Amino acid sequence: MGLSKTIWASPEDYLRTHTPEHPVIFFAPAVLRQTVAGFLAGFPGLVTYAVKSNPDDAVIENLIASGIKGFDVASIAEMDLIRRLAPEGALHFNNPVRSLAEIRHAVKVGVASYAVDSHSELKKLTDYVPAEGVEIAVRFKLPVKGAAYDFGAKFGAAEETAVALLAEVAQRGYIPALTFHPGTQCNAPDAWASYIEAAARIAARAQVKIARLNVGGGFPSHRLNSEAPRLPEIFARISEVAAAAFGADMPALVCEPGRALVAESYSLATRVKAIRDDAHVFLNDGVYGALSELHLVGSIDRVAGFGPGALPRRGHPIPRTVFGPTCDSTDRLPGEIGVPSDLQDEDHLIFYGVGAYSTATATQFNGYGQISVMTVENHGGL
Repeated sequence: MGLSKTIWASPEDYLRTHTPEHPVIFFAPAVLRQTVAGFLAGFPGLVTYAVKSNPDDAVIENLIASGIKGFDVASIAEMDLIRRLAPEGALHFNNPVRSLAEIRHAVKVGVASYAVDSHSELKKLTDYVPAEGVEIAVRFKLPVKGAAYDFGAKFGAAEETAVALLAEVAQRGYIPALTFHPGTQCNAPDAWASYIEAAARIAARAQVKIARLNVGGGFPSHRLNSEAPRLPEIFARISEVAAAAFGADMPALVCEPGRALVAESYSLATRVKAIRDDAHVFLNDGVYGALSELHLVGSIDRVAGFGPGALPRRGHPIPRTVFGPTCDSTDRLPGEIGVPSDLQDEDHLIFYGVGAYSTATATQFNGYGQISVMTVENHGGL
């Protein structure tokens, strides 16, 4: 899925002269660089990138050029991708469950930071990973609300287990650290506060001074017109609570955003296949394509309609049920989306802020899923 050589001013600029039958996703490197600059200036520590959210070469290259030096990788393919594009980049292998082949490969490519949430996985690491200069972060979980969905059902040790794991990490000579993930699309600063206070408590109970605290991903992107991300407030809360909770034992802070770094740099132009009986809207993309995560995280209402020649549709928004193109009845965007009342068949509906978990998770189910990628200076519209 390579980038176009032509750089368009905006998606509308492209649609003035093209009427693509398949979905088109637009990448704005300048928007990505601006987002990175905001994170580097605002977060009180090391900013790393969760590669899974969008592993496109152009994204990684622009992140590197913007000053990102660390990468959260979860597989051999992601390790090799970063080693190809950023030979000196720091690799954080924070998937808490690994095969022996993955561990051996991580050692081979110089991974020096791992996460664990169980005694069995810690034993795997200590059996195969030399301790010198290697960090092991214990991942823990809390029953904290504020995210679109919680990762605690799959990852994270309970506090009691985390205390025992952290003590063992230190006893075995590894660099001790803690890590957590407050949940996807978390816009609640107090969620981070609760986790940081728990991290200080775990370290104190284990009688271990941790070198670093990784406050995870989960930072929100802009999905809803009514709710802007509270990133400055979240950054300030992290800094304030970490200083108060740890005092003189304050660890270095790390974060690993994916969605919040890359989402805003992409927009998606879908074509209206049909508006059925002035009710249901059918698009040429849906939950099996670049909109695959909407049924998990919720819809994006930052949309705009365009007619022939990229003429904006100005009709007042009408809530519509929106379906994707496949013959699967579950290919439906969650809830209803406000689309222009004057939207017509063959128009284009652009979704903004879709750079995360779009191209990375799109399938070609039912013969759909062909997506072109174009480069733009900005996203116009919204």
